[in-house]
Amino acid sequence: MVTPSEPIVRRKLSSQIFDRLKTMVTDGTLKPGDVMPSERELMERFGVGRPAIREAMQSLSNIGLIAISHGERARVLPLTPRSVISQVDMAAEIMLSTSPSALGHLKEARIFFERGIVRQAAEKATPADVAALRALLDTQAEALGMPEIFIAADMRFHTRIAAICGNPIFEAVSASMLGWLKEYHTEMLIWTGKENLTLVEHEEILEAISRNDSERAEAALIRHLERSRALYVHQAS
Repeated sequence: MVTPSEPIVRRKLSSQIFDRLKTMVTDGTLKPGDVMPSERELMERFGVGRPAIREAMQSLSNIGLIAISHGERARVLPLTPRSVISQVDMAAEIMLSTSPSALGHLKEARIFFERGIVRQAAEKATPADVAALRALLDTQAEALGMPEIFIAADMRFHTRIAAICGNPIFEAVSASMLGWLKEYHTEMLIWTGKENLTLVEHEEILEAISRNDSERAEAALIRHLERSRALYVHQAS
C-alpha cells in the first residue's frame, strides 16, 4: 500500500519505452519475424529522442526479444526455452570463472537433473531414439583424437537423451549446463586419456535405454557422471 510520505519515483524514458515495445511483442502486435519500427518512427510515436529509443531497443535485445543487426532493422525473435535460458549464459560463465564452489554446485545439479531425465527417457525411448543415440555414439568413436568433435558429440548425446522426454525445457537446460561446463573439461579429457572410458559408459547408458530399463539407465548414468565429474577442474583449484 502506498503511503503519502513515499517519494515519487520518476522512471527513465527508455524504461517506459521498453515497457511499451515489450507489450507490442508479447501481445502479438509484433510477431516473430516482424521488422521493428524504425528509430525515426518510434521517436515520432513516443515523442522522445534517439538515445531513449536505442537504450530501450538494446534492453529488448538483451532479453532475447529482438535481434539487432548493423545496417538492418531489428527483428522480433521467437521465444523458445533455449533462447530464454541462453540469456543467462554469460552470467553463468562469469559466476563459474570466479567461483570454484559454483562449479562444484553445477556438477552436483547436473547429476540430480540428468538422473531424472534418463529415467524418463528410458521409459519413452523409441527405436528411432535409440538409433539417433547410436549414431552419436558412433560419431564419438570415430572422433578419437579429435577432441572438439568428440566433445561436441558427447554433449549432443546427453541433450538427445533429454530430447526423448519431449519437454523442450529439459533439452534447453541440458544444453546450457553442458555449455557452461565445457571449458572446464576439455583439456582434462584429452590428457587423462578418458575417451575410451567415456565411450564404454555411454554404451552402457544406451543399452539400458534401448531396453527401456529406467533403473539400469539411471545407475549407468550416475556411474558415468560421478566418475567424469573429477575431470571438470576449476582453473583456480
